[in-house]
Amino acid sequence: MAPTTRGINKSLSPSAKTRATIAHRLSAVTGAMTTATIAEMESRHPWFQRLDAEHRSWITLVAQAGIDGFVKWFADPGPAGPSTSDVFGSAPRELARKISLFQTVELVRTTIDVVESQIEEVMPKGDRPILQAAIVQYSREVAFTAAEIYARAAEMRGAWDARLEALVVDAVLRGETDETVLSRASTLGWRSTAAVVVAVGPAPETEETQAVET
Repeated sequence: MAPTTRGINKSLSPSAKTRATIAHRLSAVTGAMTTATIAEMESRHPWFQRLDAEHRSWITLVAQAGIDGFVKWFADPGPAGPSTSDVFGSAPRELARKISLFQTVELVRTTIDVVESQIEEVMPKGDRPILQAAIVQYSREVAFTAAEIYARAAEMRGAWDARLEALVVDAVLRGETDETVLSRASTLGWRSTAAVVVAVGPAPETEETQAVET
């Protein structure tokens, strides 16, 4: 039977009691899973190694929230499928500006790979098929949530950039070019030092074209 879109594959869906038992065993190893995930990120992604301690700590919190969220959802899936909005809620908005969507996808993929590997290594054989099916469902929702966060951030950034552009142009036209204008231009990425000439004046009047009958 194909996986459902609202929960765990029905053919692998255990009873509530069994889910609770498996979730209890899984929760005992979430700390080790998070540690293994961060170690794998450092090994697999050179750009992750170059992050400062603060940003690395935020990513650790996100990874931990994702793994804990998986355990919580697995214990009680519910009819609506997993809710992953809290996974990225532990990190500030600045993280989306520091790390690209592509890099976020890489981190999500790495986390899922490690969790799948850990399930095979530390969980009882009887638990593995159920957990592997569940992590596929959960990881898809995490990916969708990440895409939504970056889409909203892009919309907000676009609106803010348009506002900054208007303020800079208005200040230039008024001759009010102070440090604030330079700072705003730098924020927009306007770093060119080339000279610019601006001509201001009324548009020339043109005679209306008259139709000539022949």
